[in-house]
Amino acid sequence: MAGSAASAAAPATMTEPKPASATGSSDGRVAVVTGGATGLGRTIAMELGRGGCKVAFCWFEMDGRDVESTALLTETTLSSMGIEVYAARCDVRDREQVNRFVAEVKRRFGAIHHLINNAGIAHDGALWRLTPADWDAVLDTNVSGAFHCIAACSPHFREQHSGKVVNVSAHQATRPGFGVSSYAASKAALEGLTRAAAVELGPSNVNVNAVAPGFIRTERLDRLPRDLIERTRKRAVLGRLAEPEDIARVITFLCSDAARHITGQTIVVDGGLSLE
Repeated sequence: MAGSAASAAAPATMTEPKPASATGSSDGRVAVVTGGATGLGRTIAMELGRGGCKVAFCWFEMDGRDVESTALLTETTLSSMGIEVYAARCDVRDREQVNRFVAEVKRRFGAIHHLINNAGIAHDGALWRLTPADWDAVLDTNVSGAFHCIAACSPHFREQHSGKVVNVSAHQATRPGFGVSSYAASKAALEGLTRAAAVELGPSNVNVNAVAPGFIRTERLDRLPRDLIERTRKRAVLGRLAEPEDIARVITFLCSDAARHITGQTIVVDGGLSLE
């Protein structure tokens, strides 16, 4: 009787596994990066690869840019660093293409651990001048594309009872300027998708988060007016624009075991631009 009473009074024992280390290791994990050939996506792929991940990235043609050649250069660079890499053309707006890409990644590498939804486009201009085609292209790429990729990877995450999803949003989701209605709407929707996916995938031990950068020094910045860039730099509390690595390192943190208890959140990485 005394033993039974003692057992009844004993505190509950935690049965869930603790993280292996403070930072966690990415050695051997497989990361999928959409839009990984250029700009921020390329830096994300490099950063995850340096951390020990095998990297699969997809790319798609863009007007006025030779993305295929850049994708080959990115793939070659990753390989030269000793990183296992797979690159393929894939239009994230097309669910069947996404399914085929994800299936091939799983076939080649045996698993998928991280999904970075970086693919995105913008058609800037006053909303009364936006065509329905321009609006649809932005929403289909930035929101539906992310949805297709999460849906395609979810069965693998649920089967292995683990996974990390990071969606690349933007500070315009909550602080839009003039002429970015479609882009701002798409990123706000992406943050809503982030929270909803976190709720649905949480029971399968899958973390879903977003990062919201401000202006980043990538090729896209070269197409913006210089005076706008300078005004933005001065408005940022830190007085500078982000380098791609500033965003990529937050993403690698969210993919690590150190971030195991963070989900459904949007991490703003804008140098204090949103504090103006």
